[in-house]
Amino acid sequence: MFNLNLSPELLKIAEKAEKLCAESFMRVDETAFKNSEKVLRAFVDNKISSSHFNPTDGYGYNDMGREKADMVFASVFGCESAIVRHNFISGTHAISTALFGVLRPGDLMLSLTGSPYDTLKGVIYADKGGSLKEFGIKYKELPFGSELSEHYDLIKSCKVAYIQRSRGYTLRDSLSIEETKKLIKRIREINKNAVITVDNCYGEFCETEEPTEAGADLIIGSLIKNPGGGIARTGGYIAGRKDYVELCADRLSAVGIGMEAGCTLGFTREILLGLFLAPEITANALKVGIFASALFELLGYEVFPRYDEKRVDLPTAIKLGSREKLIAFCKAVQAASPIDSFAVPEPWAMPGYDNDIIMAAGAFTMGSSIELSADAPLREPYAVWLQGGLTYPVGKIGVLNTAQSIF
Repeated sequence: MFNLNLSPELLKIAEKAEKLCAESFMRVDETAFKNSEKVLRAFVDNKISSSHFNPTDGYGYNDMGREKADMVFASVFGCESAIVRHNFISGTHAISTALFGVLRPGDLMLSLTGSPYDTLKGVIYADKGGSLKEFGIKYKELPFGSELSEHYDLIKSCKVAYIQRSRGYTLRDSLSIEETKKLIKRIREINKNAVITVDNCYGEFCETEEPTEAGADLIIGSLIKNPGGGIARTGGYIAGRKDYVELCADRLSAVGIGMEAGCTLGFTREILLGLFLAPEITANALKVGIFASALFELLGYEVFPRYDEKRVDLPTAIKLGSREKLIAFCKAVQAASPIDSFAVPEPWAMPGYDNDIIMAAGAFTMGSSIELSADAPLREPYAVWLQGGLTYPVGKIGVLNTAQSIF
């Protein structure tokens, strides 16, 4: 239920929480300014024109807008090349495309940050459907935070060294750019030929550098998260070293076609506009998460990260401790959403997950996690993952509604 007749006691706690956030909010604003400057420079340097918004259909040959969008993303991420397309249906799809693009039968993929996000498990080692395993590609993973010298032989022999920056449905810390840079340096010392591939979902524009600027060969993400700025309705990107990006493009389209075709159907304008807005929209979403951490910590809940910790990605995990509170939290997020506020989230067996999942996302774009949303697997410790918020005031309203629902 959407109910902002908040109790006086909760209002006092919320006021205290917002005051605690002041210094963190200032840091977020400084980051947004630097990232906005970087994005604007990419548009100017690549001479973007309204003519690049013209739609193409069919094969999409000589689509200058498509080519310019690739160039702008490469400039923003400080790398040689990028492929950004509306027909990437999700971050998982883009990551799958990249893995199949650079791996070959007999190669080893090594995850250095523990088990990857749930939806990638089928891609990697399902016994059906043409997984990497079915194509004879080996997979190993190291526990998060492992000392790499203890796994020298595995790292030396891997083709893809895989890093997931965000915590996924775990309570581990997300990786900062500085930590990612150190990890990449250690990998290079052991295996200079490894294709260092980073799942960058939820991390774009949270800091002033991206993993490609820290030495990664490939980074991958979804446009209905940070870089789409709440404008892009679909899509994803792969960015990094030119030869590897071209292999990924061949996988997305066909060998010999790569990046040279693919109609844009008018999506280029919203992809570029979303990117242009992304630093500020990401900042709003970060502030919503910071406020949520402060509020729920004052209410006695364990939160990850805390309100005064440096934020390196969007999600805020809140350990609610019971199935009932978790479901109530998600229902309150849905009720305070602009779209489908009347809908009631229910746990269900969502494809790609091992447990029933509950998701709340009353968003203008289905599944968009740059808009205020919450989701969680129905399992211990009954933590919920909150992310997004196109504007801070509306995001704050949503967070207050969740607190009221379980206060």
